[in-house]
Amino acid sequence: MGGEAKPAQVAMEKKAEATKEKKPVTNKIKIGHVHMSGCTGCLVSLADNNLGLIKILDDYADLVYCLTLADVRHIPEMDVALVEGSVCLQDHESVEDIKETREKSKIVVALGSCACYGNITRFSRGGQHNQPQHESFLPIGDLIDVDVYIPGCPPSPELIRNVAVMAYLLLEGNEEQKALAGKYLKPLMDLAKRGTSGCFCDLMYDVINQGLCMGCGTCAASCPVHAITLEFGKPQGERDLCIKCGSCYGACPRSFFNLDVIPEFENISEIIAKALKDGESDD
Repeated sequence: MGGEAKPAQVAMEKKAEATKEKKPVTNKIKIGHVHMSGCTGCLVSLADNNLGLIKILDDYADLVYCLTLADVRHIPEMDVALVEGSVCLQDHESVEDIKETREKSKIVVALGSCACYGNITRFSRGGQHNQPQHESFLPIGDLIDVDVYIPGCPPSPELIRNVAVMAYLLLEGNEEQKALAGKYLKPLMDLAKRGTSGCFCDLMYDVINQGLCMGCGTCAASCPVHAITLEFGKPQGERDLCIKCGSCYGACPRSFFNLDVIPEFENISEIIAKALKDGESDD
């Protein structure tokens, strides 16, 4: 009798076993945040995921490099590198860092409009009081191959979170999860292949003239130089003001309209929700 477990103890063990979470996959991936020339707004957006970020770092990813959040001084080997900001050509260390990031990362993600298109850093032409020699800035795609774009100034916390989850499933998931992750990421990969510049004319050709514009105003809100206004519910662009940064094109929800994602929307939403679900087991 002395060696038998008490009923209360057995009940507690069964309850603890029942509440253990079953993860979709088992191996964590390594994620890093590489900061180039930018305002750190994209990192703030990443941190704004709050409990979602904690869930990802607990179960799915190790943050191995981030000058703000991790005490690591040199770029390590990474599965996914989130690169924020454009590259200053006069800063030799930044140029070497972005090349090293490409060499040591399986997937390079341009995080935000500065990394994707240059954005407001295209205005930087020297004359600053502290560093007047810093005068030429390029989006990272002009120096290295980029796999995924996450456009926005800054991108939404949900988009950053979803890309992190999908990158995880693409690298470590089962065949079904990899297929869904590939479909989710394909439009953002296509944006990366499209290039590092764009203008309001691209929206005219690909969205407005195709009857796809719904007058949401996202393009006007994303333009860093206020070259786009809404007139009678439709966007109008000022070519003389446009700096061809591509922010409007990357922000438009209809610009990378993709038929691969639409039929799988419910499955993709479900798999993201399942990955972020905390403390409940799958039956």
